[in-house]
Amino acid sequence: MPLDDQLIDQLLEGCTTPEEILGESGLLKRLTQKIAERALEAEMDHHLGYPKHDPIGNNSGNSRNGNSSKTVRSEHGDLDL
Repeated sequence: MPLDDQLIDQLLEGCTTPEEILGESGLLKRLTQKIAERALEAEMDHHLGYPKHDPIGNNSGNSRNGNSSKTVRSEHGDLDL
């Protein structure tokens, strides 16, 4: 999927230094974190067969029972998910 230049411009808006893009709390790390969280959520939806908050999961015996924080190591540093 090609990335739209307008989307990249929106993401970079307000970034004026390399640190704001590549630093410890920079755009690249935050974006990587959000994408990882989204992918894990989609994986759970697929595994259970229904999306989060769907009433079909209520008392199904295979329902979501909360979550906990996790730390994943990436090339952008540790990501708290």
